[in-house]
Amino acid sequence: MSVPGASNTVLEVVVPYSRMSMIQLFAKIPAQYCSQQTADEMALLAYNRALKLSSPGSPVLGVGFTGSLATARPKLGDHRFHLSTRTSDRHWASTVTLSKGLRSRDQEDKVSSYFLLKAIANACKVSSTFDSELTESEVADECERFFDEDQELEQLINGQICFKVYPFSSDTSNDDRKIILSGSFNPLHDGHLKLLEVATSICGIGYPCFELSAINADKPPLSISEIKDRVMQFEKVGKTVIISNQPYFYKKAELFPGSAFVIGADTAVRLINQNFGHNCSNGHGLRVRCRGIR
Repeated sequence: MSVPGASNTVLEVVVPYSRMSMIQLFAKIPAQYCSQQTADEMALLAYNRALKLSSPGSPVLGVGFTGSLATARPKLGDHRFHLSTRTSDRHWASTVTLSKGLRSRDQEDKVSSYFLLKAIANACKVSSTFDSELTESEVADECERFFDEDQELEQLINGQICFKVYPFSSDTSNDDRKIILSGSFNPLHDGHLKLLEVATSICGIGYPCFELSAINADKPPLSISEIKDRVMQFEKVGKTVIISNQPYFYKKAELFPGSAFVIGADTAVRLINQNFGHNCSNGHGLRVRCRGIR
């Protein structure tokens, strides 16, 4: 954080140091506070958080780290740390068990910190020259998985990731605020394009995009092939589309805070229907302003 301009890269850092902090982060009690599974879950949470904090289409990285290092009292178990990184198409995990009694706490902190920085550099495809300072017996147990588009969409449908952006637009705006037109887009037509265009001129500053939920309020979820067919429509017209898993507008508002949602007349009627708006008037931060567009 001492390097000027770090906020252009680092979106957020959360240190759940106490047990209660970890419980609140996960909204549950972890099976183990120091484990590879916990690091993996932290990385996935960080990845989803990064998606929400970044501009549409920006590549993001989530990192999870948990460790059990030297402390004031002797430990019965191993001195170890677990690392996990997650991008849109890759999950990498590593467990390192340190030689007990070989290093002080400060030295173990240094080793694990260097290993963490190297993992971040590798995930960002940046060359690094960090010396891990591990001994020959301290071998990292690593595993790596890659995801294709279908697997990523399956994770979205299952709720593992919150949304996927297809940045087809040539608009290079970095505005934090989004101007979103949600719909099923079956099919996408000129009315949708014109509605978002006019709404963007009214709203002013903001990144215009479309949003399609893979999960419906009153129908079965879209299949992966259906999602990809509808996404192709946006690629042909060069418009950015976000695929989410939130059918209700109050949940969309939580997913895209500070955004302006553009809706047509039929959606306006559904919005006040509790089956679709899901009681969005009860303090969910969704405000509705009506304005006619001819």
